[in-house]
Amino acid sequence: MKTIFGLDTADENHVAAFVTPEKVEESIQKAIAWLEKAQAANGGWGSGSHYKQHVLDPHAVETDPATTALVCMALLRNEGGWDNGNSAPSIHKATLYLLNAVESCPENQLYITKLTNTQPQTKLGRNIDVILTAQYFSNLLHYDLKDEEFKKRIEKALDKCVAKIQKQQDENGGWRDGGWAPVLQSALAHNALESAQEAGRSVDQHALNKSRDYQNSHFDAQTLSVKTSDAAGVALYGISSTARANSKQARKTKEIIQKAQKEGKITTPDVTIENLQKAGVDVLESKQLATAYSVNKAAEQESVKEEVMIGFGSNGGEEFLSYLMTGESVFMKGGNEWKKWYDMMSKRLIQIQNNNGSWNGHHCITSPVFCTATCILVLSIHKDIQMTRQLIKSIKE
Repeated sequence: MKTIFGLDTADENHVAAFVTPEKVEESIQKAIAWLEKAQAANGGWGSGSHYKQHVLDPHAVETDPATTALVCMALLRNEGGWDNGNSAPSIHKATLYLLNAVESCPENQLYITKLTNTQPQTKLGRNIDVILTAQYFSNLLHYDLKDEEFKKRIEKALDKCVAKIQKQQDENGGWRDGGWAPVLQSALAHNALESAQEAGRSVDQHALNKSRDYQNSHFDAQTLSVKTSDAAGVALYGISSTARANSKQARKTKEIIQKAQKEGKITTPDVTIENLQKAGVDVLESKQLATAYSVNKAAEQESVKEEVMIGFGSNGGEEFLSYLMTGESVFMKGGNEWKKWYDMMSKRLIQIQNNNGSWNGHHCITSPVFCTATCILVLSIHKDIQMTRQLIKSIKE
């Protein structure tokens, strides 16, 4: 069946068809086959210890929620959803692993695992297990879960994760609990809260606003200067995080301007405070949206420059995560820039894929499981059912 941005639909009149290139799909399937073999008997996957980054055997490390959630997101997106596809049994088993981690955790305990010093925790922050698990549960709720009791169980677990994430937020709007690059953890936390809200769960809007302000503080859209103190000195981490944090508002701004011009309220498509006010947006929100749009646009343009993309100097899990956030930001806005970005990035990733189908990092997060799951997510952004539905809805309107 023909798919439009990953959806089986008659929406082809509203968006240009994007079919995953054959070579890219082969790369994805090879990576998925490797991940399937890497799953542990308890249903999870692990990245291993920060102190044993040389250990690349996925069966020689303990499983952890952060890595398991990341793999679940990659499989769910590419294998036909919850009930379909060859990976359904693996996804079901891993989901129970994550549910058990959340449900067995006391309400007043901030972390859902007793494991410490894992590669994701050391580089992204101690709370990354809660953050990525919340993101996965939010993604799962966008699929048709026919078992109502199971759906309620996922919702309850997600609410518990959201509460833990919000409780951990710093006064400055970010999240810092030991991570080497707090800006990345903060961006992922922002994404998790935003996704939970879009999945219909209760999220503190003030926490989201503070989070976006924190991300914006790392990048100046006028001077293109980047503050890297919370980004381990790496411009890529700060820029990609900023672009992703503003992507939803940037898309909203673009839609408002396009609609206003179509209705004759404004004469130019320029995103300005004045045009937004003419479109019916109040003064305060007009300033917020105009800022989000300009920051997002400038950050995206900077993030694809070669001197920025080299990141730490070699590929690690942090680089792959940064590519993912940039790609999601570009995709959510739609337009021709998406294909240009995807062609460049897919070529880049396929060239460095290992012969066995995996990817691994060469610094910090070296785990082949973590890196492989992230690279799959990068190569299949257009298959994300949540973002795709939003994009198609905006084009229809």
